Amino acid sequence: MNELELIVDLHKDNERQGPGSVQDTCKALSFIPNSSDKILEIADLGCGTGAQTLDLANNSNAKITAVDIFPEFLNRLNEHISDAGLDDRIVTKCEDINDLSFEPESLDIIWSEGAIYNLGFEKGVKYWKKFLRPGGYIAVSEITWITAERPVKIEDFWKTEYPEIDRASGKIQILEENGYSLAGYFYLNKNSWLEKYYYPLEASIEGFLKRHPQKELADKIVKDCKAEQKLYETYSDYFSYGFYVAKKEV
Repeated sequence: MNELELIVDLHKDNERQGPGSVQDTCKALSFIPNSSDKILEIADLGCGTGAQTLDLANNSNAKITAVDIFPEFLNRLNEHISDAGLDDRIVTKCEDINDLSFEPESLDIIWSEGAIYNLGFEKGVKYWKKFLRPGGYIAVSEITWITAERPVKIEDFWKTEYPEIDRASGKIQILEENGYSLAGYFYLNKNSWLEKYYYPLEASIEGFLKRHPQKELADKIVKDCKAEQKLYETYSDYFSYGFYVAKKEV
């Protein structure tokens, strides 16, 4: 297995592949008007194993298309959909979120938790906009500075890792410049990172290493995951995922 395949294998049995919680999903959803007489069409892009997909289904009257490029994640999600009796509400689609097959203006909501960075924030909100109906909404979580100043070490790390990182004001300006109006914003708390993502991931490491003994690459992936968690624990006062919900105006 190559590095990407090993990373997928490490994450595929976990509820989440990034920070988030049912409370975060529901809070973001609360910024979007939900008419009881209309069935909304939602695309959940970069859905992973779909914890938030199920939360969306359980807290709306929507029909949801869950999109991810990794079949292993979608296989897990399909199991969860069947177990929850939501086969009539959620369908899965294996494709690249940078090359979508939806018809233009066919969606009421585009949802994406922790995945828009794969395109870049500005490119993502521009490209995905064409799939939204007029008055539709985009809801995305994106790595965001939550203070005006921060230590040089974490500043340098993120400028190298993801140069588009910015404060919320910068992200909101991008949305407004691209024909959206902000409906709501908040950032994820530490519980959404540690209790919902890092600690469950940490608990899965032992089984992962047993599945891949004597593999230097598997050891490297584990080492990188632990370093990422340590980085967050050290500098969590300075960055998080910001959750942005905005309406398509033009």
